[in-house]
Amino acid sequence: QVQLVESGGGLAQAGDSLSLSCTASKHTFQYVNMAWFRQVPGKELEFVAAINWSGNSTYYADSVKGRFTISRDSAKNTVYLHMNSLKFEDTAVYYCALRPSTVLVASPLLYDYWGQGAQVTVSS
Repeated sequence: QVQLVESGGGLAQAGDSLSLSCTASKHTFQYVNMAWFRQVPGKELEFVAAINWSGNSTYYADSVKGRFTISRDSAKNTVYLHMNSLKFEDTAVYYCALRPSTVLVASPLLYDYWGQGAQVTVSS
């Protein structure tokens, strides 16, 4: 069982920056893709960004492209989400997810392990 622990987030004003991090417990998977999703109460889980096992391939939702950056430190089993130029509509609970695979995907159904969620609130 892999555990994901998230940290960061919080309250920001529109235009500000925030960062999230997510550290995975030790595991034996050789290839691990990681991603960030977000959810607003009453709405479905929304894909934000994903990064492949080596860190050389990333994939972003159109809504955050150019503003958010996903990165990872494989030695620390940690993935980061740096959020710039925040907008009110970025307000959500952000979840990190892990998928033992070499194929980068955006569907939450294909991720096996999830963090507990971190609140990001952007005031307009």
